[in-house]
Amino acid sequence: MIVKRKTRAKEKSDGVAEAAPGVYLKIGDVARMVGISPSMLRAWEKLGLTRPARTRSSYRMYTRDDIRLLRRARYLRRVRGLNAPAIVDQLRSEGVLGRNQTTPDGYVGRKLRGLRQARGKSLAQVARAVGTSIGFISALERSQSSASVGTLRRIARFYHTNILDFFNASQRQQFQVRPAERKKLQAGPGVSMELLAWGNTVMEPHLFRIAAGAGSGESYSHEGEEFLFVQRGEFEISIQGKSYRLRAGDSFYFHSKTPHQWRNPGKGECVVLWINTPPTF
Repeated sequence: MIVKRKTRAKEKSDGVAEAAPGVYLKIGDVARMVGISPSMLRAWEKLGLTRPARTRSSYRMYTRDDIRLLRRARYLRRVRGLNAPAIVDQLRSEGVLGRNQTTPDGYVGRKLRGLRQARGKSLAQVARAVGTSIGFISALERSQSSASVGTLRRIARFYHTNILDFFNASQRQQFQVRPAERKKLQAGPGVSMELLAWGNTVMEPHLFRIAAGAGSGESYSHEGEEFLFVQRGEFEISIQGKSYRLRAGDSFYFHSKTPHQWRNPGKGECVVLWINTPPTF
């Protein structure tokens, strides 16, 4: 059974989003689509492979992104012969399964919930404003899901803030930042953002790690200017209907107000140094 737009009556009974534009699937349907048993899905969930949203009556609800990740896990199990812990390690190395998905610290969820409550908004109001479902916003606030860069940008705009506020970067500015000290944010499946400097800066430098096939989701725009340098892999960015394909060593500059959308079209991880100025991303 595919669960799409639910009625208000159904929302009251199980907590699934009313009139949700997204698609959620129940565990039995996902098991059939992926080709594994529901018990295997539950076991993989305990290991952190997926974190499905839950209705108030505790039904698991999966997204299309969950299905893509589970199919990759099934391939690794059946074709490569990996056990569950090895599958988790492999998906982490591929960038498909981010650290925040397996060991979330809850910061982003608490931040989003705090922003919503401070403004006196309901889950339904936020969901309508950013064009997603109540269940998805609820899962974000409970740190059971991560949003794409495009969705994070829409949420930030709704709260009159920027994505920088979703990093736990409240400490004072420091001159040197070692790799282990970087602030990290999982921006949807396969996309990890590492903040390279913070504090009273006029630039917002990130290191993006993008798994094969992953990307920004929908296009987005904001104030400022952007510079990026591809350190490894392949990168494709679309601006004003034109696509530009970049490889390691290529750089790119554009005005942030221009709607842009990007992805990794290659077969391996892509690493991009990405700088926004001013920090309004």
